[in-house]
Amino acid sequence: MFSGVTGMINRRHKITGTVVLMRKNVLDVNSLTSVGGVIGQGLDIIGSAVDGLTAFLGRSVSIQLISATKSDANGKGKLGKPAFLEGIISSLPTLGAGQSAFRIHFEWDDDMGVPGAFYIKNFMQTEFFLVSLTLEDIPNHGTIYFVCNSWIYNAKHYKSERIFFDNRTYLPGDTPAPLVKYREEELKNLRGDGTGERKEYERVYDYDVYNDLGNPDSGEKYTRPVLGGSNLPYPRRGRTGRNATRKDPQSEKPGDFVYIPRDEAFGHLKSSDFLMYGLKSVSQDVLPVLTDAFDGNVLSLEFDNFDEVHKLYEGGITLPTNFLSRISPLPVLKEILRTDGEQFLKFPPPKVIQVDKSAWMTDEEFARETLAGVNPNIIKILEEFPPRSKLNRQTYGDHTSRIKKEHLEPNLGGLTVEQAIQNKKLFILDHHDYLIPYLRRINATTTKAYATRTIFFLKDDGTLKPLAIELSKPHPQGEDRGPVSNVYVPAHEGVEGYIWLLAKAYVVVNDSCYHQLISHWLNTHAVVEPFIIATNRHLSVLHPIYKLLFPHYRDTMNINSLARKALVNADGIIEKTFLWGRYSLEMSAVIYKDWVFPDQALPADLVKRGVAVKDPSSPNGVRLLIEDYPYACDGLEIWSAIKSWVQEYVLYYYKSDDALKQDPELQAWWKELVEVGHGDKKNETWWPKMQTREELIEACTIIIWTASALHAAVNFGQYPYGGYILNRPTLSRRFMPEKGSTEYNELAKNPEKVYLRTITGKKETLIDLTVIEILSRHASDEVYLGERVNPYWTSDKEPLEAFKRFGKKLADIEQRLTQKNNDETLRNRYGPVQLPYTLLYPSSTEGLTFRGIPNSISI
Repeated sequence: MFSGVTGMINRRHKITGTVVLMRKNVLDVNSLTSVGGVIGQGLDIIGSAVDGLTAFLGRSVSIQLISATKSDANGKGKLGKPAFLEGIISSLPTLGAGQSAFRIHFEWDDDMGVPGAFYIKNFMQTEFFLVSLTLEDIPNHGTIYFVCNSWIYNAKHYKSERIFFDNRTYLPGDTPAPLVKYREEELKNLRGDGTGERKEYERVYDYDVYNDLGNPDSGEKYTRPVLGGSNLPYPRRGRTGRNATRKDPQSEKPGDFVYIPRDEAFGHLKSSDFLMYGLKSVSQDVLPVLTDAFDGNVLSLEFDNFDEVHKLYEGGITLPTNFLSRISPLPVLKEILRTDGEQFLKFPPPKVIQVDKSAWMTDEEFARETLAGVNPNIIKILEEFPPRSKLNRQTYGDHTSRIKKEHLEPNLGGLTVEQAIQNKKLFILDHHDYLIPYLRRINATTTKAYATRTIFFLKDDGTLKPLAIELSKPHPQGEDRGPVSNVYVPAHEGVEGYIWLLAKAYVVVNDSCYHQLISHWLNTHAVVEPFIIATNRHLSVLHPIYKLLFPHYRDTMNINSLARKALVNADGIIEKTFLWGRYSLEMSAVIYKDWVFPDQALPADLVKRGVAVKDPSSPNGVRLLIEDYPYACDGLEIWSAIKSWVQEYVLYYYKSDDALKQDPELQAWWKELVEVGHGDKKNETWWPKMQTREELIEACTIIIWTASALHAAVNFGQYPYGGYILNRPTLSRRFMPEKGSTEYNELAKNPEKVYLRTITGKKETLIDLTVIEILSRHASDEVYLGERVNPYWTSDKEPLEAFKRFGKKLADIEQRLTQKNNDETLRNRYGPVQLPYTLLYPSSTEGLTFRGIPNSISI
């Protein structure tokens, strides 16, 4: 056609595109008829016949291209004509499970320039999941990729049109002028206005305190304090905007629906969908029926001996004949509850007993698990003797340790305590100060527990040896009288041998609770959520740092919302089966007071705990004092690989510190993260000021490390170690038997029975095992560190090449770790249980593998 008086020809041509999407029913777990499809091969593609896809044709879905190079009169990229899905592509090699592809054609004039974004409208009543759009053969440009991964609801639900940008990456100041306003408007949409109750289809990211853990309207039993914005500081969670409870206007009403921004819900085919539904099923269906069964004495209330515990894995335990008929018929439960008809409940053997059923009892294994177990980042150097308390003396009395030199020196190989401290040979597992203020209230229930201190000696062969355990409880005549404390030393025969085994059990109960509520929940799940919210509110999908961090946020808000509903809520699974009970989250808030963001860097953490010293000549700038420390050794390699990758990436986009300072999105992101997301700590002086590239590199490395490797280290060993309840009990229900007492005499006659009556009971064990088996599984389509869902996540070649090098580096690390696990001189890597430390192997397959580092906290 002719354009104006110049006579220039403005040619119109067609741009061919491919749209990839998934229908809602493909992603609907409740539509499954077979859980085997979930666990074995991902979700079955239900009803994927061509006639099920024709609903998308016609005028059901429209797409309108937006120019990145030509502006309209308002300075915004020109809009092309709406186009509609035209035909189904029957085969496309790149399609993932459950995905369908459609052909589309766009009319496009030369004076429109190059597309850089598009609007999409869904005119159907049912939402679908948009995976991608690919535009082919763009004149003078080639192929353009749009990576979408978003739910699209009926257009009437949106106040503003849904927009997607192509995979090109821009700092705000480098954004093509026609896209600037679109970029700003989309971020404004994601921030919302901070009011109203959020709806399922919304995409708004906003903050709130943890005020939805309890339900005061149901009675005092379900009342819990608000965490965050008070004397109980806490990271912020995603705002839902639900109404307040009647009895407490500061608390939010619980409900079946817990809002999270729609794209944070699972939009991919994975067995984590099964895992999520499994957790919900255990909470809502299995737990009540188990409780009724035990309360009605249908099942034996206690294990009588260790062999009966082994039956959980070997033959199964008998269930009531009507057990399955009383729970929901959801297919997922049949996979969770491995039953033979309706008679037996059976669990897979935990790795800790696959080779030797009694090695867990040894002192060497007890000590080794502080370095290579499921909670390997708590042990620290002993710098003063006796250990002292930081508790207020006026309130709690003198809590200086009662451990004496004579308890330790017989096993120090000729060293005095002073010499051992000077030679950095003594270490401590300290579960004392944080527990004492709550212990009287905890022990007023059916639980009976102690605050504990455990001292270890680093032997010449590189292994640790426990020297003494101190068990402390509040003085019966008042907190200010100090504790009642007893010290126990190793013994391995007769009654004293079982006394020592019980002393170790009290330590492990504390360690199990600290692991679950602090190392796992607080220090990974909870602290990461504000980063997710701030990133989506202030960093455009076009921003390089958004693209760097986005994979490490996948599914986290989803699993966190479920945790608040079924795991860490009032009278939920954690409160029912872990020692801290109703104080679990409150205690985690008290401990969060000591959380320091820069110390979440692995090298900083190791130095802070005194298990490493700064050494510029060593890799990562630190030297381990316990050379054979599997978590630290392997972790430092992973940390180094992550930081190298982040450094290459950040330096590619930011050519100077000034460029970073002048980035309005980045500065707004960090400011809000500090002042709102972790707002109870906004005045801390240790926060990075985000004025240099090195600060950004370190911050991003910490975020990625926390969401990937740290979470993997504290999560995927839960069932391999804790699935054997004798090794990782979560409750203690009796105090230590005293000499001359009936309990002491009973211990002499039937030690296994007394041990089992002391630790986690049978009902709680069945709940624990069911839940941690779910939590320890890898999904069928999990995405691991060094991997991306879509290879076209950016158009920049240099970052893509750097990412390939990162993946290669991780593969090389895995080979080295495998070689270490074959080195018999490294005794902490196997230990008496002959279980190699593989939790920080980057790769994994599906299931209970005891290895693999997913990109994100996805379960």
